[in-house]
Amino acid sequence: MRGRGLRDGTPPDGAAPELGLYLTAKPHFEAGWESRWVRWPDFRLPATPTDAIAALRDVYERSAETRVEIACGGGRGRTGTAMALLARLAGVPADGAVAWVRAHYRSGAVETPWQRRFVRLADLDR
Repeated sequence: MRGRGLRDGTPPDGAAPELGLYLTAKPHFEAGWESRWVRWPDFRLPATPTDAIAALRDVYERSAETRVEIACGGGRGRTGTAMALLARLAGVPADGAVAWVRAHYRSGAVETPWQRRFVRLADLDR
């Protein structure tokens, strides 16, 4: 599982994922591997939180055997929020998930107060 900013360009040769989850305001799909899109405007929350959580649960389960990437425009806010939710699925406590992602993925991840709140309060059991 890795996070990526779409503005950083395509992954280097040999590092392409097998599955990508793209968190953007407009549909985004990558050629060369399976892609899934969740409508999630920049600096906001997902348009349909239950769909976003279902997609994250799916990629989390598949990541045990599949190379997965999560990506948004810059790879910080939306991607960081998604990575923090994945950390929660893996057992990191809700109150520590943002700090965990900032320590293990990117220091500026999860950019807005409402993204931090979403990580803490999201019902991941739906």
